[in-house]
Amino acid sequence: MKVMTASVTHLLAFLSVLFPFLHAWSPTPIALRCKDSRPTSLAMAMDEPMINRLSGIKRSYTALTERLADPDVLADSNLLMKIMSDRSKSEEVVETFDEYTRLAEEFEGAEELFQEAADDVDMKEMARTEMKEIEVQMNELEDKIQVLLLPVDPNDDRNVMLEIRAGTGGSEANIFAGDLLDVYRKFMTSQGWKVSIMDSSAGDDGGYKQVTLDVKGDMVYSKMKWEAGVHRVQRVPATESQGRVHTSTATVAIMPECDEVDVKLDPKDIVLTTMRSGGAGGQNVNKVETAVDLIHKPTGIRVKCTQERSQMKNRDLAMKILMSKLFDIENEKRDMEERERRGSQIGTGGRSEKIRTYNWKDSRCSDHRLGQNFPLSGFLNGDIGSIIDACTAKDQEEKLKALSEESI
Repeated sequence: MKVMTASVTHLLAFLSVLFPFLHAWSPTPIALRCKDSRPTSLAMAMDEPMINRLSGIKRSYTALTERLADPDVLADSNLLMKIMSDRSKSEEVVETFDEYTRLAEEFEGAEELFQEAADDVDMKEMARTEMKEIEVQMNELEDKIQVLLLPVDPNDDRNVMLEIRAGTGGSEANIFAGDLLDVYRKFMTSQGWKVSIMDSSAGDDGGYKQVTLDVKGDMVYSKMKWEAGVHRVQRVPATESQGRVHTSTATVAIMPECDEVDVKLDPKDIVLTTMRSGGAGGQNVNKVETAVDLIHKPTGIRVKCTQERSQMKNRDLAMKILMSKLFDIENEKRDMEERERRGSQIGTGGRSEKIRTYNWKDSRCSDHRLGQNFPLSGFLNGDIGSIIDACTAKDQEEKLKALSEESI
């Protein structure tokens, strides 16, 4: 009788969602074990439709690779970048599938050796051990392929605008917003991303009332989206004379970069006014109306830009921020509906959700979505990769669980 492991059963449940006709599938023998520990040809974990799908992905990857040598492609920088981007999206899937195929061939070789060993006990044991080791590796690759084929967030490869706003807590909230800015800058530097301040409003005692960053790099949104929400700090402020612990907050918004194709703006919905910027910058900013104030009437969103020394540049910057805010609203609505549909525990990603508390006394950073604590010192040094990875893993786990439940 053929016996399938729990890992294979889980994968089949996942595949039944992707392939409604899976119930008619007849397994192809390859590589599991019987109760008496003797190797035998049993059901292959990947059925024919899955193999066909992975083979199709590999053919597309190979075709894209060949196009990179096409003179017409090399002469068109935009087309070249698009092909490279499309190719990179399937690269890990193809490499994992190639490794799985190689291990399957090795397993068949070991199985053949076992059959040919006849009464040679040592040879049989050597083949059995090799098959055990290969089977473990294949199971791990099957799990990895499941994750790689999960639906991805269409915004994951976008650049972002990151906005930090001081919340409750007065001057201490401004200082805390500045601390978060320092943490994110350290992390972004470690990722090799390009960061620039688009707009800011300094706090009276340090830090920021509000600051907006433009962040460009590889897969920025896929990592930074987990930072969206309310961050709470519990510590004795520098301005506190009696040593009392205060609780302050700051809100982080992660807005995927967009353009006119993503957001349609009706000029009638925008009220634009200009003013003098004031402050440092010479006579130009004090005598010429270079600052821009935009109001989007349907949503009430207001964007004020004073960073640049020309009105045109400030206007373009304000429009870019406005479009990202509107795009973010639509994304948040879509994500909320999706998470409600699958009962997600990882959080909404909305800016009103309290996601993390930083406790200075206990040197602890607590992520409420994960129910897990992290060293505060690591966070302050910009080491937020472990938190991001944990959030990503939990989200993937929930997606796999939802797919399994839908298949029942």
